[in-house]
Amino acid sequence: QSMRGIHLLVPRNMTQAAGMYNTMLQSDDPAIIVECLNGYRLKEKVPTNLDEFTVPLGVPEVLAAGTDITLVTYGSCVRIAQEAMKMLEAYYGISVELIDVQSLLPFDLEHRIVDSLKKTNRILFLDEDVPGGATSYMMQEVLEKQNGYQYLDSKPMTITAKAHRPAYGWDGDYYGKPSAEDVVDGVVKM
Repeated sequence: QSMRGIHLLVPRNMTQAAGMYNTMLQSDDPAIIVECLNGYRLKEKVPTNLDEFTVPLGVPEVLAAGTDITLVTYGSCVRIAQEAMKMLEAYYGISVELIDVQSLLPFDLEHRIVDSLKKTNRILFLDEDVPGGATSYMMQEVLEKQNGYQYLDSKPMTITAKAHRPAYGWDGDYYGKPSAEDVVDGVVKM
């Protein structure tokens, strides 16, 4: 509730972050842009219009078209989802439609996630937040407020970090945060 009136943007990499900064510099609205730490280690192709291009607020981006399940995520979890997608296609023949939310506030103003759900009839929400956090918020927006529930053929799912204090270092990430294997297991169960 304390974030109302502030845009909450969640870029998957530093190029997207630059586009979000450009968008907000053209606005008088306040915003929090949550840069993912793993984004600093990525090698990205720098666009020629880095100081000009913008990212629209409240418009999720479909990163990969699919037919079997809609996977909704943001930030660092986009790379986890992409890794899981490769395994799901290679080992199980499961086609994933991957959606990067890009902004949590405002959230999916054009109902693009529901459009995807109409096609796949299954949905999974993924993030590194605690259980009951942003995945629950996204699920409520899509299924309850945007009436996406009517297109479901199976129970929706969330995959989050574990419900404990975060550990430090590589082991903490591995045991505390969701992995590509967690996503594969969740999708296969669905």
